[in-house]
Amino acid sequence: MIGINRKLQALEKEGRYIKVGLVGAGQMGRGMIAQIENMKGMRVVLTADINEDNVINAYGHAGIERGNIVSTNNKEEASQAIRMNKVVASTKALLVCALDEVDVVVDATGVPNIGAEIAWNAILSRKHIVMLNVEADVTVGPLLKRMADASGVVYTGSAGDEPGAIMELYDFADAIGFEVVALGKGKNNPLNVEANPDTAAAEAEEKGSSPKMLASFQDGTKTMVEMNAVANATGFVPEKPGMNGFEAGVAALPEIFQLREQGGKVGRKHVVEYINGIAPGVFAIVASDMEEVNAEMKYLKMGDGPNYVLYRPYHLTSLETPLSVARAYLDGQATIAPDAGHIAETVAVAKRDLEVDEHLDSIGGFTIYGTVMEAPEAKEKGALPIGLADKNVKMTRAVKKGDIITYQDVEQTVESTIWRLRKMQDHEWK
Repeated sequence: MIGINRKLQALEKEGRYIKVGLVGAGQMGRGMIAQIENMKGMRVVLTADINEDNVINAYGHAGIERGNIVSTNNKEEASQAIRMNKVVASTKALLVCALDEVDVVVDATGVPNIGAEIAWNAILSRKHIVMLNVEADVTVGPLLKRMADASGVVYTGSAGDEPGAIMELYDFADAIGFEVVALGKGKNNPLNVEANPDTAAAEAEEKGSSPKMLASFQDGTKTMVEMNAVANATGFVPEKPGMNGFEAGVAALPEIFQLREQGGKVGRKHVVEYINGIAPGVFAIVASDMEEVNAEMKYLKMGDGPNYVLYRPYHLTSLETPLSVARAYLDGQATIAPDAGHIAETVAVAKRDLEVDEHLDSIGGFTIYGTVMEAPEAKEKGALPIGLADKNVKMTRAVKKGDIITYQDVEQTVESTIWRLRKMQDHEWK
């Protein structure tokens, strides 16, 4: 991201700024609005949320006076407000995509179907789209990226999200000629595939977070989805369904990612993985076959080789999202996107025994969790992608706890945007 600050400063000196439209004024959205208000050359001019008070409060906490916040769902009124240097609060998500004054759309809803709908409409309106919605990305991202490329706009994941932070390490190492052996992240809490909003409630209240969101971290779904995004961006794969989930500190990572016949713990190179014990960091394992490079890495106290670890001990979630906005608008570049195609799939697994006619809920709920595997294996099993699971999906066959849910096990009661897009993607990749 070197130089973006100077480009934004130059934009502001010209009397211009990047006009951002945001959908979702929850924790991620609030942080992003506040951060952008401190930046040069950028402003969140329109925010939509199902609860308008969330938007007004987010703008207020960012230091914007109530008199400068216009509440409207009317396109002409919103346009006029932005031209008068005011900001707009709306309950109409698609207004963000439709408004000519918006340059870049950011989806911070975290709901796969809504994210897919926002991205689809943003691309049709020829606007750059930044996804703080990895769940939607791993489900229909390859299709959306191809659409964006054809439309001359940028489809991208977000800096600050773990996949984006991992991708920055990958791009750095790959650019200077290292072989990238493995990519991964730390997991914040022990894996508990039975976690649900009830079991997570006390900790969520203590942390001031959503029980459902916390459950999606505890049951591993969020980790699986994040590494799925990295796989689709790089072509790296999970070594086995669900990955290994090794426990280690940073110093042990180079040895872990040596092949088993060399004393390590993996059976192949170019894998994605999560590690218990290094959260909230992300890492890339790199290697070189050049003698001089290895000598210098040893001199630089990077270890004895043959593997070395590049470790970033933080990721600032939506506070870094503005960097992806700027990169898309100024340079026409994505932070992370599914450039490698449909490499991996996060599939729905029964969190408990599920009966006929029972409706699923969504990520972080009571009925399902996600596990990542290579996409061909998921296709062979007919596995249901996690991003397609919601309350409009009904069981047509009983499934036992711990079993993968397949397309044949379910039916839709209401067709959604993300299901339609997934059908298009599957047809394209036949």
